[in-house]
Amino acid sequence: MVTLLLTFIQKSIVQGIGILFGSIGEIVTEKSGNLNLGIPGLMYMGGIAGLMGAFYYENAAAVPVPAVGLCVSLAACVLCSSLGALIYSFLTISLRANQNVVGLALTTFGIGFGNFFGGSISRLAGGVGQVSVAVTASAYQARIPVLRGLPVIGQLVFSYGFLTYAAIVLAFAVSFLLLRTRIGLNLRAVGENPAAADAAGISIERYKYAATVAGGGIAGLGGLYFVMEYLGGTWTNNGFGDRGWLAIALVIFALWDSRKAILGAFLFGALYILYLYIPGLTRAAQELFKMLQYLVTIIVLVATSMRKKREYQPPEHLGVSYFREER
Repeated sequence: MVTLLLTFIQKSIVQGIGILFGSIGEIVTEKSGNLNLGIPGLMYMGGIAGLMGAFYYENAAAVPVPAVGLCVSLAACVLCSSLGALIYSFLTISLRANQNVVGLALTTFGIGFGNFFGGSISRLAGGVGQVSVAVTASAYQARIPVLRGLPVIGQLVFSYGFLTYAAIVLAFAVSFLLLRTRIGLNLRAVGENPAAADAAGISIERYKYAATVAGGGIAGLGGLYFVMEYLGGTWTNNGFGDRGWLAIALVIFALWDSRKAILGAFLFGALYILYLYIPGLTRAAQELFKMLQYLVTIIVLVATSMRKKREYQPPEHLGVSYFREER
């Protein structure tokens, strides 16, 4: 029973990390006032770009080096997902297109982009994509030596790849940036009251572009984590499931606080696999269990709306385009 519980907690953390990356990226984006519903698509784009970078590096190098493959895949992932976010920014900020429409279109495009190139990579690898990037995947899956062998704590704390710890550090770093620095203060001002921020000399477009592109790059790491660390360098079409949407839901659950998103991601991860640990469930019951994350998010949203505390609310101008001439 204890072993089963430890395994469940560990698997919950593993499931939650990809969601956490997406949520951190969306928090950064939403703090600028942009609502990017393209996060699921950006996660697909980041995942396939990282896989392609590793694939072409390993097939070009005479003796592939894991650390080099890791750096190449990381760069490809962040570059591709940031580019997708840049396109979203141009359409919604410069051209003032509807954010919801552009975000949903980006998600549709990103999923199709990932599935198309994922299938292409699999065919090039002769249907054994996991072997073609095994060297790079080993760098992502490397565990902390010695410490991982400790009883209980080794399994719960030290049995993950470096992206797991990077996600947690990044969550605290983003919180510090938003709450303790002038850049974070300016960014929050842009999301809360862009007219006042503009009058104070803050460049609205610059902050919106920077936050949205950076958020997209962070979200892409969630896809890379799923492909490289979770799946070991393989690609499965539509394999991310609804994790991208869960990342957006987690933003609300965490009340736009990346530190709270850490525990929220682990909870979402637990709820995501809970049905696997309950024997005797019918297929219909399993689907009901998969809805728990969204149900919990709705309850939190209703509860925080009733309390009306400002720190629990989204940025005031979230999803609203800013027109300087209307100031």
